[in-house]
Amino acid sequence: MPDSDSRYAAFKWYRKLRLNWIFNTSTFFGNLLIAIIITYFFRKLGYGAEVNYVFLISILSIGLWITEAIPPFAVGIFIIATLLVGFSTDFIFPKSAPPELYLSTWTSNVIWLLLGGFFLAEGMSAVELDRQLFSFTVKRFGNKPNQLLLGLMIMTALASMVMSNTATTAMIVSSIIPLIHLLGKDSPYSKALLTAIPASASVGGIGTIIGSTPNAIAVGALQEKGITLTFVEWMVVGFPTGLFLVWLFWKFLCKRHDFSYVELDLSKLPKRVGTVDPVKKKAVIFTLFLTVGMWLTEPIHKVPVAATSAIPIVLLTMTQVIHADQVRTLPWDTLMLVAGGLALGIALVDVGLAGIVMDKVNNLPIHIVGVTMIFCLIAVLLSNVMSNTAAASILVPLGISLPGIYGVAVPVMVAISCSCALLLPVSTPSNAISYSTGLVEQRDFREGGIFFIVLGPILAFLTVMVWALFYI
Repeated sequence: MPDSDSRYAAFKWYRKLRLNWIFNTSTFFGNLLIAIIITYFFRKLGYGAEVNYVFLISILSIGLWITEAIPPFAVGIFIIATLLVGFSTDFIFPKSAPPELYLSTWTSNVIWLLLGGFFLAEGMSAVELDRQLFSFTVKRFGNKPNQLLLGLMIMTALASMVMSNTATTAMIVSSIIPLIHLLGKDSPYSKALLTAIPASASVGGIGTIIGSTPNAIAVGALQEKGITLTFVEWMVVGFPTGLFLVWLFWKFLCKRHDFSYVELDLSKLPKRVGTVDPVKKKAVIFTLFLTVGMWLTEPIHKVPVAATSAIPIVLLTMTQVIHADQVRTLPWDTLMLVAGGLALGIALVDVGLAGIVMDKVNNLPIHIVGVTMIFCLIAVLLSNVMSNTAAASILVPLGISLPGIYGVAVPVMVAISCSCALLLPVSTPSNAISYSTGLVEQRDFREGGIFFIVLGPILAFLTVMVWALFYI
């Protein structure tokens, strides 16, 4: 009988694997067919074969990310491979781009920032600083589910205003992992935590000029035009907008899900086993402050984040806080995912597809207020499928060209809207970090992503217009 049971179980497992293979394969080719059909109609606009090719890759990649026909990191590799075949060889088009154009995304500042955040999170976990941070939040906000969720979201948002959104997310997510394991990854509260924290980090970064790269792009572009926004002037509009978005998302999550049944018996959390080496703990604290300090003062010392991110990698391994075995378990697949998204953004700009979209927007026969709202909407939509830095780099210069007060207001709106892109794991490094835990699925980001796609541009338009009327 045991042999019969084992054969039956093996047969069921085989059937499941075979059906999954068939489902994934059919979904992949289904997405490919849809992308080809959409591209067939798009090509009639006559923008050229290269533009059509990138358009096809974009539509297919979005479909694959949404349907999960293949793992998200595989989509990232697929993007880079198809771009290399298309533009770095003579197979499809005459060679027009060196391979380094797309392969360099593996060494971009965002990738190094992610990697530095991974090492900081791993180091904090090793000396249990993440648990102390969680305990601090519990003391301030209590252990009631709704209050604790709000407390973690506010702490994340405030921290992201003065340090990297990536590092903030890595730190907070690391601190709640024991609670997630206690509740189970399928708990709605666990899902809420793992989506609310990266969302709070991204929109919290709206609060200051250094809180998010699109903010700095907007301020820098305006300064070249002769308009200077000080740190405080940005905070007048950015700080309340960021916190208000966090609060609204908290209310949305509490209304969407009933957390009243969730019992947070924090006494059941795993207790500390043994003692933490005080030398290693001090090494992590020193590394944390040094790294964050270097990130904060980049405009002063001019050391790029790619170099600064080497600090935790070197110091935490040199002090034996992190060992080779721990390095092997870092979420390298997340870096593949982000690199693919960055490569897609480069291609959109390089072939002129992003510019084509914006030219059409500028020529629309509608009132300038409508054009302003379209800028905000396109900013959040583009940032969901490409780097928000790249999206801001495209849209901010176009926004500055608008007449009157809109030439100042629209770049700020674009920067805020770019920080509201949270639909996919690839949309922001913060989402990627949460996704890299393996405790949240790609589809779990959709609810919050749609929320911010709708509300982010609206709030950006309203708050920035009020600010512009009084401060410009």
